[in-house]
Amino acid sequence: MYDLIVIGSGPAGEKGAAQAAYFGKRVAMVEREPVLGGASVNTGTIPSKTLRESALHLSGFRQRGFSDAFDVKMKSITVRDFMYRKELVVAHEWKRIDENLRRHNIDRYQGTARFVSPTRVAVASSLGEEIIEGEIVLIATGSSPVRPPNVPFDGETVLDSDNMLSIDRIPESLAVVGAGVIGCEYASMFAALGVEVHLVDGRTSLLPHIDREIVRVLLGELQNRLGITLHLGCDVESIDRADGRVSLCMKDGTCFVVDKVLYAAGRSSNVEGLDLDRIGVKTGNRGLVLVDENYRTSVANIYAAGDVIGFPALSSTSMEQARVAMVHAFDLKYKTKLASILPYAIYTIPELATAGLTEEDCREKGRPFETGRAYYRNNARGQIIGDAKGLIKLVFDPQSLALLGVHLIGENASELLHVGMVVMQFGGTINAFIDSVFNFPTLSEGYKYAAYDGLGNVARRSHESDRGDHRGTPADSRQSVG
Repeated sequence: MYDLIVIGSGPAGEKGAAQAAYFGKRVAMVEREPVLGGASVNTGTIPSKTLRESALHLSGFRQRGFSDAFDVKMKSITVRDFMYRKELVVAHEWKRIDENLRRHNIDRYQGTARFVSPTRVAVASSLGEEIIEGEIVLIATGSSPVRPPNVPFDGETVLDSDNMLSIDRIPESLAVVGAGVIGCEYASMFAALGVEVHLVDGRTSLLPHIDREIVRVLLGELQNRLGITLHLGCDVESIDRADGRVSLCMKDGTCFVVDKVLYAAGRSSNVEGLDLDRIGVKTGNRGLVLVDENYRTSVANIYAAGDVIGFPALSSTSMEQARVAMVHAFDLKYKTKLASILPYAIYTIPELATAGLTEEDCREKGRPFETGRAYYRNNARGQIIGDAKGLIKLVFDPQSLALLGVHLIGENASELLHVGMVVMQFGGTINAFIDSVFNFPTLSEGYKYAAYDGLGNVARRSHESDRGDHRGTPADSRQSVG
């Protein structure tokens, strides 16, 4: 009898298992694949971000601010070049997870899991079926790409985000259907390599949960710097394979032909075969497992965390959800809740990152706000690296100066975000940046000038108010330059 059975070895499964084992619980892990790590390590987060770095390096994209002589033409880049680093990093992650499980004395079972009862799990493998029992069960089975029946997937010319990583060659042209996080990341990655890219989405706006100003900068970079053709507000009528290529026709009558299509229009939870209905675990749209604030399902001893429960479906939050779930399940005196402010990064080219409230959030809530901006083009390090479009944007309370949100686009945005996030986490104000000394030259120094810009906007608005000029609105502050 185990204290805990974990189904799935991705970020949520690994960290949930290790958390319980650290406090002396006897833990079993079930993984259906022959390798550990789930989608994060094998088909998603780690591979795609490693490929992004390969694309930036092999294409010479980062050097374009210096000289065209640094550019490497797409024809000289082979699939082996493109995938080499990815394979090394993934192998390292397999080893790291294996060592972590061994260090915590976690028993591993390879096979497909299904519930026999809330405390009994059957594990089926090529050797037969084995029943294991556990007081608590954590479902951490992740998600998979949605594959509509009318899309002719063949794994060669029409692909999903999983088999996109096994392409036989760098295509000369690519259509990406779905302009969500995955679609935007892959579109920018291949465009950086010189591939002709079409990005298609039925929605008229991209990434609705991201600050609109940041998205406008991203759209400009995708179109003007990377040369991506956007088809927004366009629903796909048909996708047809012919003579080794693919024809796409939109409902507005637009048609074009490309070498490959990446269909990236959503994901669904991996719950098929678990027999959740049999034991009373409730699920929602696309199989999402429904949980409460402690990640407990509708069955008292069964918890779920990670992509299987839906948004935000990030490796970082998945790990923390599982840890919090295990603390609650075993009444451990440790971390009892997820942080109130979560970082969110999208690894497009350029990358963007966000935490806290946006301008749009503040308007919707009727909350007073002001903004401050610092542009990479006015920053010495930004000039050194040749990133003219980068931006650090602060959203804050104009009275207390409390920092409400941080939004970035540009080189190292995912790393820089944490500076602002920690200030928010501890209830700080934008004065935290003004009072701090930053290394020079660094992009981080931009926080200080974004704060100065914000204070300037507050003073300007106060002056306008004193003289009875009410023309200014928070949106007008975007004209200020940090």
